[in-house]
Amino acid sequence: QVQLVESGGGLVQPGGFLRLSCAASRNIFSVYIMAWYRQAPGNQRDLVAWITPSGTTNYAASVKGRFTISEDNAKNTMYLQMNSLKPEDTAVYYCNTFPRQIVQWGQGTQVTVSS
Repeated sequence: QVQLVESGGGLVQPGGFLRLSCAASRNIFSVYIMAWYRQAPGNQRDLVAWITPSGTTNYAASVKGRFTISEDNAKNTMYLQMNSLKPEDTAVYYCNTFPRQIVQWGQGTQVTVSS
């Protein structure tokens, strides 16, 4: 059973940046479409961005132009570079497969954007 571990979250001021990492216990990025999701308090878990094994990417309208998803297959790691952060980006961020989430959800990593 593959495991996913998210890291890199923290507290940042509006306009700041963070890079999140998603480390997999084995290489699934060359097989599955991978995605970042986020869940704000009281809200459902939403799709943020996804990347195919061939490197095609897509983004939610709310983050397009500010966030960049990427993978390093040699390190079994996926990244989310988040720039120009806004308070509404505050959430717990998770990684999983897309469109079906076939891996047990990890703990996620908290991102808080606040002055």
